[in-house]
Amino acid sequence: MGPLTKFVVVILLTLVVSIRAEELKSSTACDFPAIFNFGDSNSDTGCMAAAFYPMASPSGETFFHEPAGRASDGRLIIDFVAKHLGFPYLSAYINSIGTSYRHGANFAAGSSTIRRQNKTFFDGGSPFVLEIQIEQFNQFKARTGKFFTQAKNNSYRKHFPRPEEFANAIYTIDIGQNDIAAALQNVGGEDSQAVILDIVEYFSNQVQNLYGLGARTFWIHNTGPIGCLPVAMPMHNANNYTPVAGYLDQNGCVNYQNDMAKEFNKELKNIVVKLRAMFPDASLTYVDMFSAKYELISNANKEGFVDPSNICCGYHEDGYHVYCGNKAMINGKEIFAGSCEDPSKYISWDGVHYTEAANRWIATRILNGSFSDPQVPIAHSCQITH
Repeated sequence: MGPLTKFVVVILLTLVVSIRAEELKSSTACDFPAIFNFGDSNSDTGCMAAAFYPMASPSGETFFHEPAGRASDGRLIIDFVAKHLGFPYLSAYINSIGTSYRHGANFAAGSSTIRRQNKTFFDGGSPFVLEIQIEQFNQFKARTGKFFTQAKNNSYRKHFPRPEEFANAIYTIDIGQNDIAAALQNVGGEDSQAVILDIVEYFSNQVQNLYGLGARTFWIHNTGPIGCLPVAMPMHNANNYTPVAGYLDQNGCVNYQNDMAKEFNKELKNIVVKLRAMFPDASLTYVDMFSAKYELISNANKEGFVDPSNICCGYHEDGYHVYCGNKAMINGKEIFAGSCEDPSKYISWDGVHYTEAANRWIATRILNGSFSDPQVPIAHSCQITH
């Protein structure tokens, strides 16, 4: 090796060491003081149960050993996110009894959408659309701030985030699935592309509102493969339609439903990119939940799960379908739609929502940043990389 070659090698090694040192320097984990979550039933930890009717058994049986406001047998992805970041499980904002909001609050509510829907709770809708959730957060921030500026009784302060902590908190958002489901009901009746663009525009406006309220670190989930939910599959669907060629993919998922979810996700990612340009001092991480969930569904047996079309909780026999936790009279006999023997073997809890085992599997994959853009672990997501 000649002198020039040695010199070049030394320079290259120096550069590598320097770059690695910079990477290590910038890889310090974020010190999030709180987490604020917005979304639908995929991350609702008790809002709808507190506002309307509580969850019925066997929901919650695996981890909480009783209904715990979650549409699952146990923990949701947001629960694993909170645990990973060192937070207690998030209390629903509306669940005021015996709760603490010291390290954040959860505004997510089952059946919620990004856009306003012309439905009531009894029609399967939710009054807690995304804009209402953000208005609740606005009130939460304003009212808790008074405990630190006006309240004489300091005992209140131990239950709420300090005013300066809101700017350093992480804001997680998982919503859009119900908007897609609503749009699918009107396929052919309206321009799907125009609907999707309208949905993501609503989403963008609400993220801008959160930014105006001081949010700077966003962890944004796209929507999952809605066509892979067992209730979407012909074998469980109440319409009992016969699929035509190309209707289903290799996993038995409904193609046109997944295609609309993919189109929504594409436009959502475009909006995230635009928001980054608008707010260069903010960090917006886009998380590809569709790919993470689809990977699990595609490799169900390999990962120790039963066929992903199987439902753990509910009654689905002889053309009868009874939703998880409900009772029905079938052929003169009362049937209770209970759970399977081992929920940990199932991906789907009730045909729509995931089991704790599936949620844990997905959370493990997304928390390290491998499904994120940019590819940064959630614990480092406060770092601006754009």
